[in-house]
Amino acid sequence: MTQQPLCFFVHHQGRGHAKRCESIISHIGDRPIIIMSASRDIFGDFDERVEFVELPDMIGDPSATPALHNQITPRSFHCVPLGSPRLRQNAGIIANCLTSRNPGLFFVDVSAEWALLSRLCSVPAVKVRMHGDRNDVGHLSAYEACAGLVAPFSESIEQDDFPDWARKKTFYSGGLCTTKSPVPSKEEARRKLGIPDEQKVALVLSGGGGAGAPYAPLTMAARALPDWHWITIGPLHREGHETDFGNLITRGWVDDPLSFIAAADLVVASAGDNTVHEIARVQRPFLCVPEWRYFNEQVRKAEQLGRVGAAHVLPLWPACNASWQDAVQKAMSCDLSAQAALFSPDAAQNIAAYLTDLDETLWSGIEDSSRLPRLAQVAG
Repeated sequence: MTQQPLCFFVHHQGRGHAKRCESIISHIGDRPIIIMSASRDIFGDFDERVEFVELPDMIGDPSATPALHNQITPRSFHCVPLGSPRLRQNAGIIANCLTSRNPGLFFVDVSAEWALLSRLCSVPAVKVRMHGDRNDVGHLSAYEACAGLVAPFSESIEQDDFPDWARKKTFYSGGLCTTKSPVPSKEEARRKLGIPDEQKVALVLSGGGGAGAPYAPLTMAARALPDWHWITIGPLHREGHETDFGNLITRGWVDDPLSFIAAADLVVASAGDNTVHEIARVQRPFLCVPEWRYFNEQVRKAEQLGRVGAAHVLPLWPACNASWQDAVQKAMSCDLSAQAALFSPDAAQNIAAYLTDLDETLWSGIEDSSRLPRLAQVAG
């Protein structure tokens, strides 16, 4: 096995990209790893294999002049402002790493631009796939430039409009959940959290990728279903006019979201990757309200969840008693077996094996991909 390092770009928005990276590299053996990201804080501790390269945070970095700012973005890119010092520094650091360290692969999670840069640096890239309206020139160019694509979800929730040629080079790992702790029973979780067995509980779960669940609609839920306890974990977005209710309990960030999911009769959440697979791992009725994301990522993922029956999906939060009552009734009848099929306990290990197989294929000259089981799946 070659000892060229494997290089990872990890987007610092939210925490899901970092958790996914950590899960994958935990299954890669004694191999040098380089992680490039604009935030060290989103990661835990690294072992001696890992070298971290900090990138400047280029989000919101202004162009040097109004004239540069007003230049039209080319169709083949998404975020390439002219005259941005931090963008220039990012590109330089990444290019320098790719050219000086000679990595076997560059795993990009996620950026179409850096996947294209990797091809310009003559380093094979593997890009993480996400749902969404991504048939634009920028995404398709990045997919074409990559040696492989990784979809950290089940092929059963692939979009019908994703191109066949790109699907053929996609490795579907199954649903990746970054939580490793054993799933407790509902009774065990409720004893830990002090929740009576007979109490109906709806958990409202929000992560770090957005502004948080809107609090106002949840006050309507508490009013519409007063016999339920509505427990929120993660951030909330308040507008200041809401009325509090005794059966609406806010917990903020918690150390053990798994116990809260396991204790719930119903989970209300967005369609974020890790969120969906956390719920599928535990198997709880799921009311999914997708959040706004670039390229309609969560909207398109939620469509697929609804199609296979794994969740009841709403485009907007319910705004009256009857709407909440109807939404909960429909969510309680979603197909838990369809949820279970979305989760793979071996997803991170599968991706790690795919990456090492692909690296071996590309650099050792093996042309018959059927000799390597993960690549045979893609080739087939």
